[in-house]
Amino acid sequence: MDRIRMARQSAAASVVLPCAAVLIWPSSVWLVVLFLLWTIAAAGFWIKTERNEQEKRLARTVHMLQTASIKTLNHHRHDWMNDLQVLFGYIRMNKLDKTVEYVEKIRVRMTEESQIAKLGVPSLISYIQSFRTLTNAMQLQVKMDEDIHLNELPNEGRDFAETLISLINAYRFQVKTGYGDPATLTLKLSKEEGTLVVTFQYEGELTSEQQLTDKIKQQLEGASLHAVKFDNPQRNMVLKAERRA
Repeated sequence: MDRIRMARQSAAASVVLPCAAVLIWPSSVWLVVLFLLWTIAAAGFWIKTERNEQEKRLARTVHMLQTASIKTLNHHRHDWMNDLQVLFGYIRMNKLDKTVEYVEKIRVRMTEESQIAKLGVPSLISYIQSFRTLTNAMQLQVKMDEDIHLNELPNEGRDFAETLISLINAYRFQVKTGYGDPATLTLKLSKEEGTLVVTFQYEGELTSEQQLTDKIKQQLEGASLHAVKFDNPQRNMVLKAERRA
């Protein structure tokens, strides 16, 4: 990419030479023609390389999205295979009570995933659903009331979703790895009299509690979320966001 960028800049800079010649000998027709042809060629080269670079960026983005989707589907398939094996084991042992209990567990999980899928902001939905493909050091659990639609917030909830993702990443990047079970971050979304309440609860080791606190404060500056409980954000934090009337 650096070579392509330098080539574009060199092509643009090369126009200076015929331009200077035209300024020195303005009555020379062939210099004017040369300047115009040179400028057209340089502009064509610039446009072509810029278009190629955009196509390559788009191809890389599509490839990343496809890879993330495949990883997410593989994780879900793995979960379903585990569930089927557990159910099959209970059925073979004629443990009807355990079978019913496990089916109820699956139903609850499916309900939670259905609620997440209805949040209304594709970027946040995709991030939550594919979170397990990002790290094994921290588990993300999402608990929420029914009928929460973030697209009802200003800017269709995109700013709100971006802030949530940034806050989750702040915890993710401060997880201290290699200490037994993975850390757990629980994100709770609830409604209280027209106000959306967001609660973060973290369990696990951190590399630096102060760095996490500073990063959270940085992400909340100018955001639509306001801290309600911020005494110990490394473990428990409550935020609120006004919903659109």
